[in-house]
Amino acid sequence: MPPEVNEPTIYIITPNGTSNVPNPLYTYAFHPLPSSTDFPPIGSSPGVPQVWSLPNTVRYPDSAGQSQPDLVDKQLQANGASLHSLTYQLLTQQPNYGIFSNTRYNDGRDTGRYNSIENMHNAIHMLVGNGGHMSNIPYSSFDPIFWLHHANTDRLFALWQAVYLDSHFTSQISAFPTYTTDAGKTEDATTPKLKRQNPPQRVIQSNKKHVEALSIRNRAQVSKSDSSSPFFVHLYLGPAPADPTTWSFAPNLIASHSVVDSSLLSTADTGLPTTLYGQIPLNHALLAAGDSDLASSKVVPLLTSQLNWRLQTTDDAPLDISKVPSLKIHVVGQEVKPRVSEDEFPEYGHLAVYREVTKGKAGGLQDGDDTE
Repeated sequence: MPPEVNEPTIYIITPNGTSNVPNPLYTYAFHPLPSSTDFPPIGSSPGVPQVWSLPNTVRYPDSAGQSQPDLVDKQLQANGASLHSLTYQLLTQQPNYGIFSNTRYNDGRDTGRYNSIENMHNAIHMLVGNGGHMSNIPYSSFDPIFWLHHANTDRLFALWQAVYLDSHFTSQISAFPTYTTDAGKTEDATTPKLKRQNPPQRVIQSNKKHVEALSIRNRAQVSKSDSSSPFFVHLYLGPAPADPTTWSFAPNLIASHSVVDSSLLSTADTGLPTTLYGQIPLNHALLAAGDSDLASSKVVPLLTSQLNWRLQTTDDAPLDISKVPSLKIHVVGQEVKPRVSEDEFPEYGHLAVYREVTKGKAGGLQDGDDTE
């Protein structure tokens, strides 16, 4: 992250000269202090203070409740290539608003396109917060960086709207209550703040010969989930490090998938589908490993022997995969025909599922498992 949001203090010019003052983008000091009534305990892990007990917002807090911006930077840098690829994929390959918009929508979602703007949005919340306010969604907006994050999310949304001018949202049932909408209510074109108009834009593409994408599917109940706290699914090309405190920025980390805690957002079981979808691209890790052509004949054996994953809570503690029995990870690939000109998109082929990569691995797709 830039120093403008990472430094506890900043220098400003005043009528009396230069002055060093607290950085308003680094943290927010509560006044008055919150209580457990204001911030009901959620996402608690041993060794990490409850966010309601802290006098100011924190990011990736240590055992003393102090932010660790250097570790936040390491996590973001470790996931930078993945987030870039996810953005490219979302803008060039997903015209369906429902699938684009959130991790739960499954009407027409096929075996591999599990990415969404919410998937990427959740990643930043978790990578920046990791036990702090940003990773506790109901409290995240107290952190000043929340507003920069959501401004960028809106920017990505506007880019998608400009690319897919003829794609419109469809009526959906709200799975969770908000301040303006009850759970189970239908949101449609008459719902406030859903109308949009944007001028057309040109998105410059980059050539890709072949795309391999890792799709993560978590069927956890959100109101009665396998794990009530936020957690990561870390993907590795090779073995995971022995030290869990290095898992989120290990040199062989492919990327981290984020599962946020939404337990406080639901007051009742709506009976709606509760499958959560997410996606992690593999191209950058495979290319770094020396697989320049990304042919499936080479990629599949490599991933079968080298692809591993670990689950971890936001206090850097390992999470037993048996605690998330609904987790299903599978690998898909598709041929891509490069664009002819800069104002065109690549042509994406059909998706192939490589079950052999995850067969026999805990949390992976097995023979007989469906991919929907």
